[in-house]
Amino acid sequence: MTTENDFPDLRFFKNKLKRILPNSQAVALLIIILVSFILIITLADLLMPVFASVVLAYLLDGLVEKSVRLNMPRLPAVYLFFFGFLTCLGFLIFILLPMLSEQAVGLVQHIPEIIKRAQKEIMRLPEMYPQFISENRIREMVLAVQRELLTYGQNALSFSAASVIGLVSALVYLFLVPMMVFFFLKDKAIIVNWFLQFMPRDRHLTQSVWKEVDMQIGNYVRGKFAEVIILMAISYVTFSAMKLNYAILLSVLMGLSVIIPYVGATLVTFPVLGIAYFQWGLGGDEFMYIVIAYSVIQALDGVVLVPLLFSEAVNLHPIAIIVAILFFGGMWGFWGVFFAIPLATVVKAVLTAWPRIGETNADMNY
Repeated sequence: MTTENDFPDLRFFKNKLKRILPNSQAVALLIIILVSFILIITLADLLMPVFASVVLAYLLDGLVEKSVRLNMPRLPAVYLFFFGFLTCLGFLIFILLPMLSEQAVGLVQHIPEIIKRAQKEIMRLPEMYPQFISENRIREMVLAVQRELLTYGQNALSFSAASVIGLVSALVYLFLVPMMVFFFLKDKAIIVNWFLQFMPRDRHLTQSVWKEVDMQIGNYVRGKFAEVIILMAISYVTFSAMKLNYAILLSVLMGLSVIIPYVGATLVTFPVLGIAYFQWGLGGDEFMYIVIAYSVIQALDGVVLVPLLFSEAVNLHPIAIIVAILFFGGMWGFWGVFFAIPLATVVKAVLTAWPRIGETNADMNY
């Protein structure tokens, strides 16, 4: 009679399989992750308002739960924070966006003047450093930059022509998303219980992973929103007091720069210092004041805001953060970049919990 001892390779494979998938909890977790990933990938374009509503409701629900723990009834807490959400949305649409649009148009109108001044400064380089660069080489570089700018201008016009459909979609989103956010908050228990009936009963490992992910993602995303708003406010007050042109536009860029760790702070340096240079030049004291103020703001963000807002630090290696930004940003654009670190935290939580599934059910302490 043939036994497993007659096939050592088969026995080795079975042992390895048991170590990877030793119980139903691991299988359930793997299936949940795969199904969620496939649904997000395949239905992202179709159900983007739903996904956006779920994310916003999740963020607001953390505030609602904190209010409930302070003995505030849930329904009044839902109304309170939903009204706050609508107020912020109204400020964004009717006040901030028109101001940003006005300053962006003003910057675009001054681009020819900025280019002419930049050309004048660049053409001085062959006189100052003839051993390193020639005048012909400078002219070739200037022509190449002009061609690229022309291409970007044509693309912008094409985008503007196609933006009517985008405007209609945005109007639909403005109606659907707040409505769904309200019902996700109000009927959270009903919706969660409805989904749980399709989940396997043996889901202790999944619950353990979700608790860690929920804590990390909640702290990170809410802290990041607060960091963006605080940094925008500080930058706007500083730039306005120093009479820097396009203060609102630059302050918004300063706030959004913290969404992309390491890279954002570097990228936003160029527009801030570039506008200061074209406004005052290198010789003026105002330019140095802007450099000092910008450096202080960045230092305050790294030394004060980040430790204060992120009490539960996301323990990820910088290489892991950069890879997550590239991977998820390539898949989902801006939102992929924004949620790159929380999604990387999900992966880390799963990988951290995965070795524990080799234990028996009696040994698992969930």
